Order: sequence, then C-alpha cells, then structure tokens
Amino acid sequence: MRWYLAALLIPLALAPPLAHAAEPVDVALVLVTDVSRSIDDSEFQLEKKGYASAFDNPEVIAAIRDGPAGAIGVAYVEFASPGQIATVLDWTVIHDATDAHAFGSKMLAAPRTAWGRTAIGEGIERGLLLLASSNLEAARRVIDVCGDGTSNAGIDVTQARDQAIAAGVTVNGLTIINEHPVSWTFAHVQPPGGLTKWYEDHVVGGTGSFVLEVHDFQSFGTAMTRKLINEIAAREAPGEPRHGSL
Repeated sequence: MRWYLAALLIPLALAPPLAHAAEPVDVALVLVTDVSRSIDDSEFQLEKKGYASAFDNPEVIAAIRDGPAGAIGVAYVEFASPGQIATVLDWTVIHDATDAHAFGSKMLAAPRTAWGRTAIGEGIERGLLLLASSNLEAARRVIDVCGDGTSNAGIDVTQARDQAIAAGVTVNGLTIINEHPVSWTFAHVQPPGGLTKWYEDHVVGGTGSFVLEVHDFQSFGTAMTRKLINEIAAREAPGEPRHGSL
C-alpha cells in the first residue's frame, strides 16, 4: 500500500505549480519618489498628502472606471542613495473609490524609508523589476518619477531610462522646483537650464512621455491628480506641451 501511495504522490510533487491567470488592467503604474536629504520631513509629508488626495479625487476614480479594463495596478517605491531603494507598497489593483482610498491611506501611513543622496537610475531600475514581476496583464506600463534634484549617485539615470524605453515602458516625471536652495544643494536642484529640462533630457521617455513641474509642495497634490488622469487615461489636455507647469 505504501509503495502505491508513493507512486501517486511522486507525479504530484514533480508537477509544476498551477499558473494563475494575469489580472487585466489598463495601466501598470510604479510611483517612484525621491526621499533624499534635500527633501525635509515637512516636504515629505506634503508629498504623501498630495498622493493621498490625488487617489481620492473623483476625476481620477472616473478615469479608472472609464478604461476598458476598469482597473489599474499601482506600486509605490521610495529612493535615496544606492542601497536605499524600498518598495513601500507592492502591487495593488484599484477598481473603485474604496480601493483608491485604501491605497492612498496606506501610503500616507507608511513611515519614511531613507535619507541620503539621489539615485534616480536605481529607482527606475526597481520600477522595471516590479513591472517584470507583476502578475498583471497591462495595456500600458508606466514609471512615474518624482523628485527635486538631479541624479548624483548610483547607476547612470539615462541608461536606466533607455532600458525602460527598450522594454516598452514609458517614464514620466514630476519635478519639484526649489526656488531658494541652500548653497550646498544649488547645483543639484538648479542645474543649467533648470531641473525640468534636465528631467526631459535624462529621465523621461517613451510613448506619450511628459514632465510636469511644481514650484511648491502645496501644489503637489494638484499636479499629481493631473498626472494620474493623464497616465490612466493615456491622454493629455488639448494643446498641452510635453512640459507642463503648475
């Protein structure tokens, strides 16, 4: 009898696990956010509140519902120096206002993960890894980079951006302009031509890519709402340039 049971169990042990069908979403979106030392704790809290308010916005919910799949997949990453890249919230599928509010609330409650330098390329790389490992069938894949300075650590940001484009991923940007930087951060937050131009040249790319800029953290929620609507609905406002400002 024992040998008979063993004969039955061996094929089960050797059989591959059953694959789960990928969940269809209109966009798989990785939010990649700068938590380097140039962003103080009060500014960080304004960022988090801005994200939460954006996910509670009725226009964002309507954009999610109006897509063919009626759902999006979202993950949230924070980055500072190399080795300080954290997936704070893994993939969450959002169908409605309840899902969106829960995601925004979790983001708001999550503690800050790091302070350090600014490794944007490492943040993009983590976004690519998350997109590659998700169990989502996404019509579009987007990495959304938010920051207040140039990349000054880690892998080359332009190389990471180009890898994303080659993989069919769009990289968008949101720049936070520091109008009164301290002397030691000036070149970092105010590069020649401005931070938004630097993002256009080095960070954003791919189909329909764009960058928005804000001039204070109080405007972050408004910009993020506008950005999410564009990314979810895969559209820009009529006549809107690739570079927008709030």
